[in-house]
Formats: sequence, C-alpha cells, structure tokens
Amino acid sequence: MILRERCERLCRRLATDADKGSAAIEFAMLAPVFFVLLMGILEGGLMFFSQSALQNAVTETSRQIRTGQVQGGNMTPGQFRTTVCGLIAPLIPCDDNLQIDVQAYAGYANVNEDSPLKADGTIDPAQSHFITGNACDVVLVRAFYSEPIYTPVMEWFLVNMAGDKHLNVAAAAFRNEPFDQGQAGC
Repeated sequence: MILRERCERLCRRLATDADKGSAAIEFAMLAPVFFVLLMGILEGGLMFFSQSALQNAVTETSRQIRTGQVQGGNMTPGQFRTTVCGLIAPLIPCDDNLQIDVQAYAGYANVNEDSPLKADGTIDPAQSHFITGNACDVVLVRAFYSEPIYTPVMEWFLVNMAGDKHLNVAAAAFRNEPFDQGQAGC
C-alpha cells in the first residue's frame, strides 16, 4: 500500500513538473522567429522614416534653388550638401552613401532621369551634378542614399542594389522663378 501511494505521488509530481518546462521549450523554439520579425518591423519603420526625411530635405533645399537663393548666394555643391545634411540628421548619416544630383533643363520635355545605379548595382558617381540653372529653367533635384539592411530575412524584400543595401531616392522637379531683376515671367 505504501509503495503504491509513493508511486502515485511520484507520478503526479512528475506529471506536473513536465508541464513546467514546456513553456521554456516553446519559447526557445519561437523566440528566433519573434525577434527576427521584431527587428524587421523596426528596420522597415526606420527605412520609411529615412525616406521621408530625405524627401523633406530635397523639397526644402529645392525651394532655395527655385527662388534663386542658391544662385544669388553663389552656393557651392559642398554648401548645398551641408544644407541637405542638416535636414536629414540625425536619422541619416551624411557620409559617402549620400549622393545629390542637381540638373537644369530648358523644359520639362528635355528632362532626362537616368538611373542612379550602374549595371553592377552600385551607385553611379557620374550622377552627381550641381547645375542649378537660371531663371525659368526646369530643374531636377535628386538625392540618393544607400542604407545597409541588417535583418537577415528582410534582405529578400528590401535589397534593391548591390552590397545588400536599399536605395532611397527623393526627387523634386520644378521651374525656377523669374528671380532675375527686370524679368516679368516665364
């Protein structure tokens, strides 16, 4: 009788102890998937914020070209880049991954928007002009930023250039105002 009671108590204790470890095992199986999804959500959100910041910087600095402030102040490409960098910091670092292209055209029909990528999937350094144009010229301002993708599974969805990077592109096309003295309109 005593042996039977001891066996029953031991079996009950083992049965309840077996359930206690199952939660830890299930978490160990699901944790990697959970953390990869969490990192992917954070990285995707950061990517959307950086794209928005880059577009805002291009829009704001383009306004200075459109009104003739850049041309009148003899702003250099470096000064223009510093202005853009001031608007995207601290979200986007102002490093070699940021490229700015400003080109002027006679009209909208003449605008040539070449791909910023070379055939090998890297950014083409030839797409880095600084031609702000004159009054009434059509100007295309583009900024390219290649940001690395850190989340392993997200590479399949977000990589769009060489080096496991995602290319953010922001652009603004406009006609310069008649900022020259004595010019009535375009």
